[in-house]
Amino acid sequence: MKLNQIMIITSSLLIFSSCQKDNDNNTGDNNIVDINQVDPNGNGNINNNSMVTLGKLLFWDPILSGEKDVACATCHHPDFGYSDGRELPIGVGGEGLGPARIDAVNDNISLAGRNSPTIINTIFNGISPNGNFDPATAPMFWDNRVKSLETQALGPLLSFVEMRGHAFGEAVALDSIVNRLQNIGEYNTLFTDAFGNNNSITSSNIGAAIAAFERTIIATDSPFDQFQAGNQNALTQAQIRGMDRFEDIGCNNCHSGPMFSDFEIHVVGVPDNNLLANSDEGANGTYAFRTPTLRNLEETGPYFHNGVGGNLQQTIQFYITARNFARGNNGGGQGGGGNGQGGGLNINPNVDRNDIADDVRDLQNFNNNDIQDIIAFIKALDDPGFDRTIPTTVPSGLNPGGNID
Repeated sequence: MKLNQIMIITSSLLIFSSCQKDNDNNTGDNNIVDINQVDPNGNGNINNNSMVTLGKLLFWDPILSGEKDVACATCHHPDFGYSDGRELPIGVGGEGLGPARIDAVNDNISLAGRNSPTIINTIFNGISPNGNFDPATAPMFWDNRVKSLETQALGPLLSFVEMRGHAFGEAVALDSIVNRLQNIGEYNTLFTDAFGNNNSITSSNIGAAIAAFERTIIATDSPFDQFQAGNQNALTQAQIRGMDRFEDIGCNNCHSGPMFSDFEIHVVGVPDNNLLANSDEGANGTYAFRTPTLRNLEETGPYFHNGVGGNLQQTIQFYITARNFARGNNGGGQGGGGNGQGGGLNINPNVDRNDIADDVRDLQNFNNNDIQDIIAFIKALDDPGFDRTIPTTVPSGLNPGGNID
């Protein structure tokens, strides 16, 4: 992606960094980090186009997985908005794509513990309402446990259930993958082209290349974006009502800024997924999880950190339950969590009402008509025009995406 394209995007984001009904002019802070010009290795000699080309091949190549059956793209596939359409991912040992994927091995490798978040717009992770963001400190994963896409990209390679499997131990996983790539001539050429020197196949460069590719998956031309740019016909009346109610109710206290996320962790009380044997205690054992972006939700469900939100109606309705529970009304703390298969969701019984985030406790009243309008508004944040291309081959000769056919 060219520098001027990024500057146009980031400048445009400043315009619509809030949903103000009075159309106040929000000029924000123009001191914005140009993400595509950030050098992940700090040497200033990286050919960005070559890095993106390399990163895309690595993203799709199962050679990065221990048993050579899973790629990054297995659980972050463009057919599902660079997620996988499942409550919880099936990594190593799985066959098939998306909701149709099954555990084909039936060994001791379980489901992954958290829903696959989309990589669309991860270039903007951590962006503030005024448009500032720093790729070096961008929060990653559902619990914000690491910073930067470069670091995040290596995490699944170390995970037993996601990509590593039985092939090698965690301590030697990255070295083993590096050794594999060094034995593939095409990768030696690609890394040299991308990083400007020989012997550049390293784990940090693997992360840098994948991050460079992920930063090109951008979707910022939704009807909402067009509306904010001056096209008054871009939104329906229901979507405009939903935009107004979204603010009036207080949804934008957490779902703020141009990505509709404050990128902070909050205790909401989402129930555990019954498909998991153990409760997920979230960040530092607090049951707090990061506010997800609301962009491109049409293609990236199911929702919440563990996929128990089966649809937008159920997901939004849960906030009434959580608010009432936090206020000491209507119980709400008893019962199981459900698994996203219809019906209402109960509050996680491991969460105390006093720990529920104030932003949830302070939500204003809303009803089903409001929910329908808010859903209409959320759909106005969808931009299906992101890059969906899939390489026909990868340098390892394995099937792009792993065992997904």
